[in-house]
Amino acid sequence: MGQNFIPDTVNQTLLFPPSLHDWLPEGHLARFLLDVVSALDLSAIYTSYEEKDGRGQAAYAPEMMVRLLLYGYARGVYSSRKIETRTFEDVAFRYLSGDQHPDHATIAEFRKRHLESLSGLFTQALLLCSEAGLVKLGHVSIDGTKIKANASKHKAMSYKHMNETEARLKQEIDALLAAAEKTDAEEDAQYGKDRHGDELPAELQRRESRLQKIGAAKAALEQEAKEKAAEQRAETEQKLAEREEEERRTGKKKPGRKPEPCDPEQARPDDTAQRNFTDAESRIMPDGANKGSFVQGYNAQIAVDSASQVIVAAEVTQDTNDKKQLIPMIAQITANLEQKPEKVSADTGYFSEANVTDESVKEVDLYVATGRDKHGDAVKTSSDPPPPGASPKEAMREKLRTEAGRNVYKMRKAIVEPVFGQIKEQRGFRRFSLRGKENVGREWKLVCAVSNLLKLFRARGVLEMA
Repeated sequence: MGQNFIPDTVNQTLLFPPSLHDWLPEGHLARFLLDVVSALDLSAIYTSYEEKDGRGQAAYAPEMMVRLLLYGYARGVYSSRKIETRTFEDVAFRYLSGDQHPDHATIAEFRKRHLESLSGLFTQALLLCSEAGLVKLGHVSIDGTKIKANASKHKAMSYKHMNETEARLKQEIDALLAAAEKTDAEEDAQYGKDRHGDELPAELQRRESRLQKIGAAKAALEQEAKEKAAEQRAETEQKLAEREEEERRTGKKKPGRKPEPCDPEQARPDDTAQRNFTDAESRIMPDGANKGSFVQGYNAQIAVDSASQVIVAAEVTQDTNDKKQLIPMIAQITANLEQKPEKVSADTGYFSEANVTDESVKEVDLYVATGRDKHGDAVKTSSDPPPPGASPKEAMREKLRTEAGRNVYKMRKAIVEPVFGQIKEQRGFRRFSLRGKENVGREWKLVCAVSNLLKLFRARGVLEMA
């Protein structure tokens, strides 16, 4: 019996114009994003085009560009070059672009120009999730993760090395200037003083520009040292006030030496303090995933609702620890959804007595660890209330030892850490594309907006059956 094959007609001209809607199955993520983006408010992006007179080459439709970026981030494709390539090779990208192919420079410029508006999509995506019933604010977990900056840690220089390099460069520049003056004098004697070509030698220009960069970096580190000292002084004064209050409450003098406030004007950077020349606002941070290693990056924060793991607040900081983030994150949740969460859990990095006693969170049921339990040690449980006169730290410790407190706190990891895993492992977002804290913060909110849209997409079937 002869073979029977479906005709292989690569060169067959289509008899009818194809429809882009025939390219993808029903229920595909690209179809969902097409509908969602058409419902989003993109007026801020469109308004920016009204500043032009309408002449010149036509621009790509902003709605189409937003679709491409959102789908790229949803599929772990963050490079503008790769997105451009996908508009040729990937059916879903081609569908969302309407079979148009903006080049990578256009995609990168659109993202950079409209980054503030794109980050605002986080709030819109969150509200869509809330309207769909995916946000309950019964229990919210807060955590942070370190994400690499668009800069190498090898492009950073310590304060000590800056001083040494600055002195060496000054000597080299003085030597080059002396040599240049000698050469000028010899040529003046030979040719006269009317010759041209008196620009600085390239070698001297390079050293001077490096000297300027190092000087600016030194000044920035010195200013940061003063600001940090001012913060430490305020914290020390707070501790002194708490110490005096505890001594007054107990009638006993607390053992140990009293902390002494420092003088911010006398503060100087540590010799090991570093500044990066590629992204000066990024910081060297310990890599939590690899003990003993460090990354040049930022501390990315999220607050995640327990109902459907929707991100209800997102921020980026330069701080290596999380202590200052608890109150701002709860405030952002309230601003985004006009409602405070009932319960909030966070690990020990977020604890301070000032945080848990802050007036703004008195209506929130907080579960913040006061320390780390040793691995393998049995956790003591208690049903007794905190003793009279207990400090905020003691009261929180006793609260987390109760059965109810343990049941709430043990869910913390299960709520927030899977979301970090989905962003970093599943979608491969491990390095920011942009530089500077403001741009990085906006890109992080775009990443979190996509995370929420994916939650909404995957919950559609459940919502339709409900």
